[in-house]
Amino acid sequence: MDEALRIQQLRKQLETYAREYYIQDAPTVTDQEYDRLMHELEDLEAGHPELADPNSPTQRVIGAILPGFEKYTHARRMLSLGDIFSREELEEFVARVRKEFPGASFVAECKYDGLAMALHYEDGRFVRAVTRGDGLTGEVVTANVRTIRSVPMYIDAPGHVEVRGEVYMPKVSFERLNEVQTTLHLPLFANPRNAAAGSIRNLETSVAASRNLEIFLYWYQNALEHGINTQARALEAMHAMGFPVNMDFAVCDTVDELWAFIEKTREKRSSLPYEIDGVVIKVNSLEQEEALGLNAKTPRYAIAYKYPAQEVQTRLDDIFLTIGRTGVATPNAVLTPVRVAGTLVSAASLHNEDLIRDRDLRIGDTVIIRKAGDIIPEVIASVKERRDGTQVPYVFPGTCPVCGSELIRLPEEADHFCTNPDCPAQVLGSLIHFVSREAMNIDGLGEKKVRQLHEAHLLDTIQDIYHLAEKREEILALHGWSDKGFDKLLANIDGSRQRSLADLLFGLGIRLVGRKAAGLLADAFGSMDAIMAATKEELAAVKYIGGTTAESLTTWFAQPANQGLIQSLKEAGLNMVQAPKEVPSVSSPFAGKTVVLTGTLSGMSRNEAKALLESLGATVAGSVSKKTDLVIYGDKAGSKLAKAQELGVATMPEAEFLQEAGHVA
Repeated sequence: MDEALRIQQLRKQLETYAREYYIQDAPTVTDQEYDRLMHELEDLEAGHPELADPNSPTQRVIGAILPGFEKYTHARRMLSLGDIFSREELEEFVARVRKEFPGASFVAECKYDGLAMALHYEDGRFVRAVTRGDGLTGEVVTANVRTIRSVPMYIDAPGHVEVRGEVYMPKVSFERLNEVQTTLHLPLFANPRNAAAGSIRNLETSVAASRNLEIFLYWYQNALEHGINTQARALEAMHAMGFPVNMDFAVCDTVDELWAFIEKTREKRSSLPYEIDGVVIKVNSLEQEEALGLNAKTPRYAIAYKYPAQEVQTRLDDIFLTIGRTGVATPNAVLTPVRVAGTLVSAASLHNEDLIRDRDLRIGDTVIIRKAGDIIPEVIASVKERRDGTQVPYVFPGTCPVCGSELIRLPEEADHFCTNPDCPAQVLGSLIHFVSREAMNIDGLGEKKVRQLHEAHLLDTIQDIYHLAEKREEILALHGWSDKGFDKLLANIDGSRQRSLADLLFGLGIRLVGRKAAGLLADAFGSMDAIMAATKEELAAVKYIGGTTAESLTTWFAQPANQGLIQSLKEAGLNMVQAPKEVPSVSSPFAGKTVVLTGTLSGMSRNEAKALLESLGATVAGSVSKKTDLVIYGDKAGSKLAKAQELGVATMPEAEFLQEAGHVA
C-alpha cells in the first residue's frame, strides 16, 4: 500500500479508536493493538516529514513551548448567562419567554464549572480552539486543546462548524494534581476550574497534556446553517459527530418538569465525576432563540439556575495563629478534612477574635462549613447540640507565636497585631509582598525563591533586593539557580526601578494602604518626598483616604527605620515620582464616575477591569456608599450588589460594561 495512503488510514483508525475509548467508553481494540498502530504511524511519519499534520494522533501530547496566544474575534459573542436562585425566578423566566412564544419548550442541562471554549472545524478538520476572553475576543489555545484526547480532530461534516462547551478537570484528576503539588511542595490549586483554566492557558503544552482535562460540548453555534433547528437536535448532532456531549439532558414543556430536572440533578451532584454548580435552561427552538436575542446584560433565551453553597459538618480540631506582613495575627481553624464543593477542606480562616466569639466556636466543636462563592472555605456556625462537655473555649494568645512579642488590639479595631517590626513572619511577608505582581512585579522572585534566599540570609530586607548582584556566588551555589536565570532576575530587578510611585507605595506594605489608596496618594502628592512631608490632615483630605489611613501613614513614615528604607531605595535608583495622570482622549460614559466592582468577572481579571475603568476616566472604589455612582457586577455578586440596590445606586452587569467600554475603547 502507498505509505501516504497508509498514514491517512492509520490516522482515521486511531481517531475512531480514541473516540470509542474516551467518549463512548466502549473500546473495540486492545491497548496493545492501539499501541502497535500508533508505533506504525510514528515510524511512517518519521519517514515522511512532508506529510506532517498537527492533528495527527502522534502529535496530541507533544510538549512544545508556545511563544504566546494570538487573539481571535468570535463570530458571535460568548456571553455569560444570567443567574436565578429560586423556583419563582424560574417561573418568571418561562413566563417572559412564553409572552413572545406561547408554545415554547425548553432544554435543561448541567451547568459545568470549567473554562468556556469554542472549537472550529473546516471541512471536517479541527483548525482552532478559542477561549471566551472578554466575550468578543478570545485567545487561540489550539495546541493545548489538542492534548484533550476526547476532542475529535476530524468530524464528518462539510463546511464550517463551530461548537462551544466547557473544558473541565475531572474530580479524580484534580485530586491527583494536588497530590503531586503537595509532594513537590508547591501551592495547591483552589478548585478544578482554576486548575483547568491554568492548564489551558499554560504556554507549555506538556502541562495541559499531563492534567487529564476533559470537555463537554453544549452549543452548536451555527446549527441553523446545517439544517438543525432545536437545541435538543443540536446536542444529538454533536454527539453523532463524535463530540463529547452529556446526553443527560431533558426537553421540558412545563416549569414542573424543569424543576424536577433541577432537583434530580441536585441529588446526584456530589456523585458526579465532574463539578457542576447548577442547571442551564435554554429555549429549545433555535429560531425562537434567534428572535429572542440578547439583553444588554445577558441572553434572553437562556438562564442558569445556581445551586446554593453546599454546607457540611466537620470537627474543629484546633485553632492556630498566622502573622501577616503588617503584623496582623489571624486565627485559623484546623478541621477534620471534609469534601466541600469538590475539594477537600482541612483549614479555614477565622479572621479575628470577634468572629470566634460571635459564632461561639470552641475547639472540639462540630461546626458547619461552606465555601463562600464556592471558592473560599468558611466556618459559619457551631452545632451546639452536639457538644458533650469536652469542647474548650478559645482564648486569644497574648504573644506572637513566631517571635514571642506582645500581641495588642488597637481601640475600635477587630485585629490583633504583633508589636515587633522585626518579627520574622512580618519580614518574610513584606518581602514576598514587595516583589509580587501587584506591587513591584519582579519576575523570578516568587515566594519560593524569596523564602530560599531569606533562609540563606541573603535577603533579609527590601533594600537587599537591589544588592543581590553582589551576592552572585553565594546565590549560584544554592539549588535551582543558574547563570542565565540569575542574569534574567537582575534584569527584572533593574526594570522594577522604573515602576510607578503608586506601585512602590503599595509595595512598602503600609497598613491600610492598598492599591487604591496608593494610587490616590501618588496622584494627589506627585512624589514620595511630598507624601512623607504631608501632615495627617493633608493626607486625610485626599478623597477616600480618611483619618485612620492618614494616621497609619504618618506613624509609618515617622519611624527612623522606614525613613532609612526610603533613602536606601532612592540611592538604589527607584522611581520616587508619579507621572501626571492622562486625561482620557475619548468620550466615556464612565468618566467622572465612582465605580465599584463586585462578583467574579469572566471576561477579564478584577485588576484589568479596574485599569480599563481608570483609563476611561472613572474612579474605582472598594465599597458601596451613597457617593457611589455605579456598581458593575459579575457572577456570584453578593453584599455589595445588595447594598447598591438598597441605596438605589445604578448597577450594570459585566457583559453590558464590556459592551459599553468597547464602544469607547
